[in-house]
Amino acid sequence: MTPTNTPVITKLNQLGKAAIMALAVASTSVIAIAPTPAHAHGPKSRAAAAHVHPAVKSKKHKTLVAAVQAADLVDTLKSAGPFTVFAPTDTAFAKLPEGTVETLVKPASKSTLTKILTYHVVAGRVTASDLVNQIKLGGGEYRIPTVAGPTLTARLSGEKIIITDAQDRVTAVTRANISTSNGVIHFTDGVFLPA
Repeated sequence: MTPTNTPVITKLNQLGKAAIMALAVASTSVIAIAPTPAHAHGPKSRAAAAHVHPAVKSKKHKTLVAAVQAADLVDTLKSAGPFTVFAPTDTAFAKLPEGTVETLVKPASKSTLTKILTYHVVAGRVTASDLVNQIKLGGGEYRIPTVAGPTLTARLSGEKIIITDAQDRVTAVTRANISTSNGVIHFTDGVFLPA
């Protein structure tokens, strides 16, 4: 996989503009997304590279980008990395109890928000193939260390990569291997919550 010259946070903008148009819906809409089979997670899933500056232009990750901004993590995600980001879509955030996102982006909740967001970040470039290989080597599961500290657990369900968080919430990787200059992004259909 050849990385693009675009950092993680900027790639989220591009994805909203270019690659996700087929999946894009208004952030208030709810759609069902079928997880992508593990064998389909390859270079074809990388986004095209029209450069988009303002983070708020992402059409599929407005909530995530707003949360990253509220937690002051933009510069971190623009740094050299490499990082792997499990990026919940707006639809994933909409599944949280009503009022959760609004509360988390308030300045008083910054430390909690930062912990949740960094629970979606892994140091290093971890592709879908890496996850599948580690799951197989681990006898069916792979504990993923996150930047926040607590681990996530990856498993396969058929050919789908499934991630379980510390609260036993199960989330699927719906799109994988979106390459950036400082890492890789995997879309998820849920938000990971630490214990």
